[in-house]
Amino acid sequence: MADSFLSLGKNDRREALLVAAEQVGRPAYLLEKDIWVVWTLGVLFKSKLGEHLVFKGGTSLSKAYGGLIERFSEDIDLTYDIRQLIPHLAGEAEEPIPRSKSQSRKWTDAVRAELPVWIKGQATPILQEAIAASGIDAKIVEEDEALCLRYGILTEGYGYVRPEVLLEFGARSTGEPASKIAVVCDAAIALPELTFPQATPRVMAAERTFWEKATAAHVYCLKGSFRGDRFARHWHDLAKLAQSGIATRAIADRDLAARVAEHKQAFFLEKTPAGEEIAYLSAVSGALKLVPQGDALQCLEADYQAMIASGLFESDAISFDALMSNCKDIEDEANTSASKSDQS
Repeated sequence: MADSFLSLGKNDRREALLVAAEQVGRPAYLLEKDIWVVWTLGVLFKSKLGEHLVFKGGTSLSKAYGGLIERFSEDIDLTYDIRQLIPHLAGEAEEPIPRSKSQSRKWTDAVRAELPVWIKGQATPILQEAIAASGIDAKIVEEDEALCLRYGILTEGYGYVRPEVLLEFGARSTGEPASKIAVVCDAAIALPELTFPQATPRVMAAERTFWEKATAAHVYCLKGSFRGDRFARHWHDLAKLAQSGIATRAIADRDLAARVAEHKQAFFLEKTPAGEEIAYLSAVSGALKLVPQGDALQCLEADYQAMIASGLFESDAISFDALMSNCKDIEDEANTSASKSDQS
């Protein structure tokens, strides 16, 4: 029977990571963090919470869709079904959407009040119990609507990448469409004599992820700023989604585009520097912007270059100018398709 990687001594685990890094061609510290990403997913989706959780975002594209994106995606985005968190408000609709701004504020206030309570009372204990049962060198730290898994560091090189796994929870949607997809550790391919954590999370459809990221990029283009740092990943992911053909399928799915736009309009109201409300439905209906201008473009380029320098890419990344050219092509395709749909 193969030995478990996590049951090895510290020095043996470090040596195994260095061997895997040589074979896989990815820095050892990224392989180390990847193991903890998969371990965390395995614990959560084997638990009673798994039925109503959805794994989404860039890490879902990296881990669940056959290496769809070439960058290492480091943290975990999860959605807990809004119908489970605030059933008295959301009801049982397929995609619950508040129908007025006052109702939206009420739902949002309820989620903000209930989600930290749910995390503290449900998610945190499950992870803490798994850590205690396994005897592994890790701990859970609560951060409002997020959890942080901090693990004993074996390798060097962390900089742009944090030596921890951040679990960001949301609960303003159902996360659908989603399906179960098996994920494995990147190091497992190089070390078949060892067993590594595995997981089978419920994963958001890549087509919805496209629209989630496209509308986020659209907001950045109109606002000229982004909440948080390390945001260039969204543009890289959009380009890879286009390269795989997923973006074209998502663009053709007008119902899905409208669902994402309606959801964001209800829960994620944004305004331009002039104070004008950003219309998500307009974005998916022929006015999508994916290439920022001026200072916003320069900030995006700086973040992209920092991402490249960190070693997150498996192979040579394309230039920033090429990335923006690809995103302009996606923008044109989406806007042309929407216009033709409106005319038919």
